[in-house]
Amino acid sequence: MRVIDPVFLNTPQFVCEPLGDRLGARLALKIETLNPIRSFKGRGTDLLVSGAQDGVRLVCASAGNFGQAMAYSCRRKGLDLTVYASTEANALKIERMRALGAEVILHGEDFDAAKEEARRVAREGGARFVEDSLDVETLEGAGTMALEWLRFPEPLDVLLVPLGNGAMFNGVAHVMKERSPDTEMVVVQAAGAPAMVESWRAGRKIEHDRIDTIADGIGVRVPVRQALEDMRGLVDDAVLVSEDSILEAMRLLHRHAGVVSEPSGAVGVAAMLEHPEKSRGRLVGTTVCGGNLTPEQMRVWL
Repeated sequence: MRVIDPVFLNTPQFVCEPLGDRLGARLALKIETLNPIRSFKGRGTDLLVSGAQDGVRLVCASAGNFGQAMAYSCRRKGLDLTVYASTEANALKIERMRALGAEVILHGEDFDAAKEEARRVAREGGARFVEDSLDVETLEGAGTMALEWLRFPEPLDVLLVPLGNGAMFNGVAHVMKERSPDTEMVVVQAAGAPAMVESWRAGRKIEHDRIDTIADGIGVRVPVRQALEDMRGLVDDAVLVSEDSILEAMRLLHRHAGVVSEPSGAVGVAAMLEHPEKSRGRLVGTTVCGGNLTPEQMRVWL
């Protein structure tokens, strides 16, 4: 953990009584938005970039938060970075990636189209393509959150983890299964982008032609095969949540916890709204993993 900038570590985690009372459970929140990029992704990118060769050119794809984290970490080490993002990506996230020094290229209608182009360009140009959830450092960095959860005053009964390409869940779950095996590990994904959950349930890779969700940070259309392999034996349950529930969860986090969460960071609370029977009377943890909203999104959604 010593190579990770301390600004990303030891984030607040606490029982939020007002929101727990509203949801009918004891709710422990871990807030990963109080840092320069407003998300947890810097844990993994700092670890990855610290081991990169001096002078190497790095290329990645991002819906926004991973790209910001890569830009932050590359700036610290003085490395050139190109980020590919979709033409529909969050404008605030694009602006912040550029402000942190990355070259940002917009390509395709969604994250997976941008990733395919980024991989092609890196291969043809001799750059290193960095892939979130496939490069092991992204999992190891996310796993530091589990080490912090383990310091909570009492063990969690359930941990609800937003599921995108799987870096956060696989990193956290590997630690929790080893150190806190009685904690139920639950992945949560938007119903409008269900490829990872569907693939896990089917035991094979399932792709979609399009996604339809405001939760851009976990909007995966084409799963990473290795991430699906990594999930085996780690997932106790999986939940798909609606757009209405995501919006209500964002508003509840804002109202009762004073936290601005982007849609991806609120899906754990959305799962509790949709399935209150699964959390009633239990200590449930969830991570608010990102808080990058444009002013217009804040006005409309919150």
